[in-house]
This record gives sequence, structure tokens and C-alpha cells, in this order.
Amino acid sequence: MDTSKKIKVIHPQRSPDFNTGAYSDGIISGGFLFLSGQASVDFSKSSFMLGTIEEETERTLNNVKTIIETAGGKMEDIVKSTVHISDINDFDKFNKVYASYFEDCIPPARTTVQSVLGENIKVEIDVIVKL
Repeated sequence: MDTSKKIKVIHPQRSPDFNTGAYSDGIISGGFLFLSGQASVDFSKSSFMLGTIEEETERTLNNVKTIIETAGGKMEDIVKSTVHISDINDFDKFNKVYASYFEDCIPPARTTVQSVLGENIKVEIDVIVKL
């Protein structure tokens, strides 16, 4: 890897047998942290934790928070998020949980779409953070 580009990889502590494969959880470059899509995963077990849209949204945002804090940032530093939900009819339930993470700050710009998601998950979120 060419370190002259000043790119830093961020991974939360995970199960020793977890392998992200062809992506990184987060990349820091140019003063920004770019997170890959995160889902309702138990990092310690490297397994999906399926549940209601509210439960999966909470776990997903907690995972996002963990990665941001690992990089030295805070949730209030998020400037953009992209959200994929498997059923657009769950939007209001999702949005209630999502909004609770930004009550004390300016919420980030956001795109929300309905998508076909793997592993039967209900939500996937990626963010861009200004560090």
C-alpha cells in the first residue's frame, strides 16, 4: 500500500475469525472518515443480529458509533449518511430510532432508499464523517 496517500484503515475490535474480505469498515483520507455499509452485526461474534427494524437500526447505529469513536470522532461529526431499508413501509419506525441519535446536534444530510439487502437484514447505513 502506498502510504504517501495518507489513507488509514479503521476496524473495530472483532472476533478473531472475522475477515471483512474486499472492503474496510472505515477509511480516513483528507480529514474525512468514510464508513462502509454497516448492519446489525455483533462484532464480538461476527454474526448478524436480526430483529425488528427498531432493534436493527439501534444496533447498526451503535456499530457506526463504535467505528467513528475508534477513529477519534463523534456521531455529531457525521455530515452525510446513506440508508438502505428492506421495506420502505418501515420508514417511520426506522426514522424514530435514527432521529434519537441526533437529538443534540444538527442531523447529517441523508439519502434513504428501499433496497434488496442480503442476510435478511432490514437496514444498512454508511456515513461520511468530518474529523
